[in-house]
Amino acid sequence: MSLLKNIFLRVKNFFFPRLCAICENQLIDAGEIRHGLCEECGASFETVQGEKCGLCGRPLVSEREFCLSCRNGAGRSYDRLWVLFPYTGKYRRLLTAYKFNKNTSLANFLAEKVTQLIDGDPVLREAGIVPVPPRPGKIKESGWDQVEYLVRRLEKIDREKIKVCRCLKRQKSKVQKMLGRTERAENLKGRIQAHGEVPKTAIVIDDVITTGSTIEECSRTLKENGAEKVFGLCLFYN
Repeated sequence: MSLLKNIFLRVKNFFFPRLCAICENQLIDAGEIRHGLCEECGASFETVQGEKCGLCGRPLVSEREFCLSCRNGAGRSYDRLWVLFPYTGKYRRLLTAYKFNKNTSLANFLAEKVTQLIDGDPVLREAGIVPVPPRPGKIKESGWDQVEYLVRRLEKIDREKIKVCRCLKRQKSKVQKMLGRTERAENLKGRIQAHGEVPKTAIVIDDVITTGSTIEECSRTLKENGAEKVFGLCLFYN
């Protein structure tokens, strides 16, 4: 961050104090202000560690290689899924502050975590990032799309490495969070379509995965339109 920008943030924060999205203490330095989190809270957010399911990316407890849900579930169109955080406790507050309270500074924090994951895997480094398309009318209703905003932050971090492919569009459907597992899958069938060139290797990125219906439908569409490998990357798992 440039010296001038650093000074500007400090002056702005003096007159209009910014608070940490988690503990609500005043943010002090430019790094805290940029991330929307105090240093202590930011350091407390650890990505999923230890043994993970080879398909859905969730932590394994007593299972080996794959979790019970993936062992017993139907086949998936995506090749593997990565997740960063559980959707519980302070992690849930983090997403609420970003997604619903529109604390856009948190996108910088989340984008850096995503970049660290991608940089650490040679397969992901070569993939095109495909954001999950918003439901028609969503941006008009809420004023923004949290996934698209995050992807733009990723592009700003490193345009040379980050290749974004906005190649999916979503037709009108019901809001997923209002539906049960079976209804979610049916709700999106045939409603996500390819638009433009599809990358041979793709990472479908979304904020939260619950049943996996959205990632699955996006992955199926991408593979039907030329993608050879499709991975999923979700910030939070439910």
